[in-house]
Amino acid sequence: MEKNAITVKAINKNVRTSPRKLALVCNFIKGKKADVALRDLEFSRKRISKDVSKTVKSAIANAENNNQFDIDNLFVKEAYVGKSLVMKRFRPRAKGRASPIKKPFSRITIVLEEKIERKKEKAVK
Repeated sequence: MEKNAITVKAINKNVRTSPRKLALVCNFIKGKKADVALRDLEFSRKRISKDVSKTVKSAIANAENNNQFDIDNLFVKEAYVGKSLVMKRFRPRAKGRASPIKKPFSRITIVLEEKIERKKEKAVK
């Protein structure tokens, strides 16, 4: 029960890109503070970083509204990708044949954790 008290999760189930391309962006933000991760995603040149940014914002909103976490202490504990459905299309080829085209979808999971920084008090002599 204590694990659920300190972590918050957001899942984006159908993102129209391959998991391999999306994993690059998710590994890029892993371990960073939430606001730093959002800033880095904003300036990323990858198209899919907008969808990852939306998922991180959703996780931050979940932390703030559902668990009353302080936004300044949140960091990205886990960011991972899974496969979702695959659209199958066919392209006409020579001699009446067809070749398949697979259009994969992905699932993003972002887990945020609240890290409370304790200030060390120095003894004054």
